[in-house]
Amino acid sequence: MKTPLRLAALAAAWLVAAPCLAQADAQDWPSRPVRVLAPFAPGGPVDIIARLVGQKLTESLGQQMIIENRPGAGGNIGTGIVAKAAPDGYTMLATSSAFVVNVSLFPNPGYDAQRDFAPVVVAAKQPNVIFVSAGVPARTLSEFLAIARKTNPGFASPGSGTTPHLTAETVFRVIGKLDMTAIHFKGAGPSAAAVVAGEPPVGCGAISGPLPYIKSGKLRALAVSSAARVPTLPDVPTLAESGFPGIEDYTWVGILFPAGTPAAIVQKLNAAANRALQSPDLRERFAALAFEPVGGSPQQFAEYIGTEIPKWAKVVHAGHIQPD
Repeated sequence: MKTPLRLAALAAAWLVAAPCLAQADAQDWPSRPVRVLAPFAPGGPVDIIARLVGQKLTESLGQQMIIENRPGAGGNIGTGIVAKAAPDGYTMLATSSAFVVNVSLFPNPGYDAQRDFAPVVVAAKQPNVIFVSAGVPARTLSEFLAIARKTNPGFASPGSGTTPHLTAETVFRVIGKLDMTAIHFKGAGPSAAAVVAGEPPVGCGAISGPLPYIKSGKLRALAVSSAARVPTLPDVPTLAESGFPGIEDYTWVGILFPAGTPAAIVQKLNAAANRALQSPDLRERFAALAFEPVGGSPQQFAEYIGTEIPKWAKVVHAGHIQPD
């Protein structure tokens, strides 16, 4: 039978050994492929960034990053899977700013954004863009709003609670006072494709989703939600220039582990991701798709999550927005 003194000695030895064991685990990590859940459909910003950054991480860490799309419930399905995954460094989440929006949008999103995850890094961000199908006779946002006041069309979003959805709600319903209904799709790709077909005739998405259609002339961009114009679409005005001052919204893509993942593994992935985000070829790919690389420390990401939750809660409550 172990005496209290013996138990105390064992506990002290464990406290000394635990950091060394965690460090050893980090040195060996990853020793097998890593599962990366993207809780949105292919073709959207999360999927694009996960694959671009994932390829760089595969090269630098020596193990494949396997991207798995699990769309549904505004990102909650895939996010919930990661929240419950083993915190061993072999399951991680690549998600968008819907991660912080859903906290106030859904009564029970299936996860706690601050308790259930270990933030790693914000990989990239980009503004949202309001766009219409080529057949809509509007060249500016004000022209479209004049049409919409007479027709009250629906508008496409990549999912309930995504920042494009909330940007559109703010422009069309909260400020514009229009009776327009959000039509939610399972990701930016399906959302943009629906507007190309004119069903509905207008949408809002992070730029990378509709960008190929905008470049080909199948969609027409009316306004972007950034503070300044986007180099990829230099002729498209900002929302402030279009009569909506004070709106500066971005869709960001971040990487997180389940809570409890060893800090040494979190730091190792953070360092590898920051190196990837500095590589010239990746930055060139980002620029072509209107993404801005971000980077930074896990602590900075955790603090950012803490500021984003109340910011988007105000938008959700002001617009009386309900989950789809």
